[in-house]
Amino acid sequence: MTQSPSRRDFLSTTAAATAAMAVPYFASPRVQAAEQQVAASDRITLGVIGIGPRCTYDMKSILQLKDVQCVAIAEVQQSRRAAGKDLVDTAYGNRDCKLYSDFRQMLDRDDIDAVLVATGDRWHAAASILAAEAGKDVYSEKPCGITIGDCQNISRTFEQTERIFQAGTQRRSVPNFQKVVELAQTGRLGKLQTLHATVYIPSLQNEWLPGEPTPAKQDCDWNMWLGPAPWRPYNKKYVSGGWRGQADFDSGARLLDWGAHTVDLCQWANQADDTMPLVYEPTDQNIICTYQNGVKLLIDFLPDPFGNRGPRWITRLGTCPVRFVGEEGSVETGDEGEIVASSPALAKELEQTQRVRGLDVSAHARNFFDCVKSRQQAVCNPTVMRRSHIACHAAALSWILQRKLTIDPQTETFVNDDEANRLRYRAARDWA
Repeated sequence: MTQSPSRRDFLSTTAAATAAMAVPYFASPRVQAAEQQVAASDRITLGVIGIGPRCTYDMKSILQLKDVQCVAIAEVQQSRRAAGKDLVDTAYGNRDCKLYSDFRQMLDRDDIDAVLVATGDRWHAAASILAAEAGKDVYSEKPCGITIGDCQNISRTFEQTERIFQAGTQRRSVPNFQKVVELAQTGRLGKLQTLHATVYIPSLQNEWLPGEPTPAKQDCDWNMWLGPAPWRPYNKKYVSGGWRGQADFDSGARLLDWGAHTVDLCQWANQADDTMPLVYEPTDQNIICTYQNGVKLLIDFLPDPFGNRGPRWITRLGTCPVRFVGEEGSVETGDEGEIVASSPALAKELEQTQRVRGLDVSAHARNFFDCVKSRQQAVCNPTVMRRSHIACHAAALSWILQRKLTIDPQTETFVNDDEANRLRYRAARDWA
């Protein structure tokens, strides 16, 4: 099941040689067009695990990459398999994309270099781990793990298998978020005081929808759809997106829907990718998290999409806003690409920042595929993901338990709290 070393080595060697020979020059449109025709042996072959609205959005960017070719899609719903094949085959002008209902059959192929995991949250960790064990590099949509244990297992597996992993927290690759982090890290805001990350108002739901007749396996493999999640009766609303918010299928009281992005950006701004806040204290408006260096991370609750609870946010900045506050100034930005600074001097530094929507995956996917070739760590590698995701999970558990929690960042266990430590894991259903 592992990939042929000769193909992997060839891709890596070719990428290194191309970089070494690269020199600036002017090329005519005809030459540029010729250069875009990448040899088949140089292409990264991609398989997709789970294709729905978010994956379709991702693929519209990935299908434009000349050195990547999607060759297979695995999806438990027949209608989505067909739509995915149509998307891919239309982009390439052929009918070559192969379909699978069980992604394990796709992972058996030794001609696939990498996979995009874009299932529902319940499957992200297990699918990523199985893919790594099959010799594939993985780009996983977020949240990558719905428990602390999931995140630890992903990190451990990718270290052991030496596969490349990219968490789909793409805002690290978007210019306006990169710029505000740069200002925070280089002291332009003065000594950091507070970091603000927005999330939906947390909630816990687990009421079963009314049971409906289970469809034929070829139309929707309900057992495979559930995967490691607890069994419950089929209802068509689940498979069309209604699983969101359900505790069995979701993660961290919905805190990771936005928090996987916004907390991650705060971690980055505080140069804390190798650690996390130590203390988590829930209030009715936010969760106050404290780093060892004294910086406060405030995870602020916002209704979907916006409201006035907690600090007033500039709603025109869009979804997933963050705010960084230092002794000498502050900046705030969101998915619309605009940055609002607290002073004219800071604002002047922002004039040339490119405006790209925060949902755009182009640069993030490019970073992943470049790392597949170079074998360098991606920007949202397993360690970065593990630390920021666990910070989110710790905050969520403090809200669920309604008490202050302290975590040891070295062992990633809670101090003197057996109940919180038990909640770091969930039992997985035997779906195989």
